[in-house]
Amino acid sequence: MTPDADALALLTRGCVDVLPEGALAERLAAARKEKRPLKVKAGFDPTAPDIHLGHTVLLTKLAQFQRLGHRVQLLIGDFTARIGDPTGRSETRPRLTEAEIARNTETYKSQVFKVIDPERTEVVHNSTWLMKLQVGEVIDLCSRFNVAPMLTREDFSNRYREGHPIAIHEFLYPLMQGYDSVALEPDVELGGQDQRFNLLVGRDLMRSYGLTPQVVMTLPLLEGTDGVRKMSKSFGNYIGVTEPPGEIFGKVMSVSDELMHRYVELLTDWDPAKFAAEHPMEAKKRLAHLLVARFHGEAAADEAREAFVARFSRGETPEDLEEVRVACPGSDLGLPDLLVGAGLVPSRSEARRRIDGGAVQVDGERMTDADARVPKGGPYVVRAGKRALKRVQVG
Repeated sequence: MTPDADALALLTRGCVDVLPEGALAERLAAARKEKRPLKVKAGFDPTAPDIHLGHTVLLTKLAQFQRLGHRVQLLIGDFTARIGDPTGRSETRPRLTEAEIARNTETYKSQVFKVIDPERTEVVHNSTWLMKLQVGEVIDLCSRFNVAPMLTREDFSNRYREGHPIAIHEFLYPLMQGYDSVALEPDVELGGQDQRFNLLVGRDLMRSYGLTPQVVMTLPLLEGTDGVRKMSKSFGNYIGVTEPPGEIFGKVMSVSDELMHRYVELLTDWDPAKFAAEHPMEAKKRLAHLLVARFHGEAAADEAREAFVARFSRGETPEDLEEVRVACPGSDLGLPDLLVGAGLVPSRSEARRRIDGGAVQVDGERMTDADARVPKGGPYVVRAGKRALKRVQVG
């Protein structure tokens, strides 16, 4: 492959949409000919204080553009966050206060630069231009887009059909997001696949204002550690970028081999074919090390890997193992109750499932009888799976 073809293959890898077809290759060729970097925009509404691995899919793609010499326009949606993106919502989002938005904005900034290069990034806030729009300008903006496409959006149409309220200000969200592109005039805009409608509104508005429409690139929503639902704190299947190194390493090691390859495709520049040829356990360790290093540095990644190997590969008990006490009203305690009380499993039924599956050990002894009882005393080193390990005092 030629260098241009290699670059295009990397930039489009994992993408759901690159619209219109062939436009990205044309923009890259024009940028090279004119000896100028492309302006690549991505917007983030600071609706929560922390980001997780799912958010970094977009950041990873931005970093790839940067390594090829292009510039990122990192848009903080401090104004649009006050509206609330209706995408995928079955109800109107709660309105955030200015204080909440300001606080979340600062943590976003500190976290995104763990992935992208601040030297090749222009950080902008859409309140800069959206706050200045006069009523007449907002009316003019609204006149440039038809109602019909809004009503055919799945989220709005479902809510209308089911009788759920749709506030007028929610229709303004895609228009305001699209106007961001009018203000910034990007060559390319990136977003999650759920943002396709909003990004295409940006193309339409740019054309309406006499500008060259942006290329739209959408990326898939990353599955969480369960391998089923999208990564989300509400589902408890997330890997947070501010979590401790050992926690990140362990969570990555817990994902399925299939999901591991999905993470490699969307979160790294690695050659998927070469990665697939590696032994799954060693490949997963390499991926976990990369992600910990990205968020916490090489030294922390080395320590997390060594701690994981010591704990799970060599069977050593770490010195800093969490110790908990489980109340015992009698002289002993049922094994399922012990596992639930120690917080190693969420329920007695899950405890029995893990015992039956041979995943439970007490002081190194595999426990296969769900009716077994553990005498008062300890502390015992109790394991209920690859990563569920605690020192437990019974009594």
